[in-house]
Amino acid sequence: MQESRRNFFKRSALVVGAAAVSATALDANKDDAIEADSNGVVVGNSTKKEILYKKSQAWDEFYKQAL
Repeated sequence: MQESRRNFFKRSALVVGAAAVSATALDANKDDAIEADSNGVVVGNSTKKEILYKKSQAWDEFYKQAL
């Protein structure tokens, strides 16, 4: 009985270790592919126009106070 427990724990440790190494390798490989393709910038196709600033009374007041 004692021997079968030891074998079970040895096999369990090997399986968990192999899974951890595989997951780490896959994650590292995925990060390298993203950086090589787009330099860390997400690239996509969007039909929306990006609006960074729209002149309004609230912005005018903000800029007057900021100066």
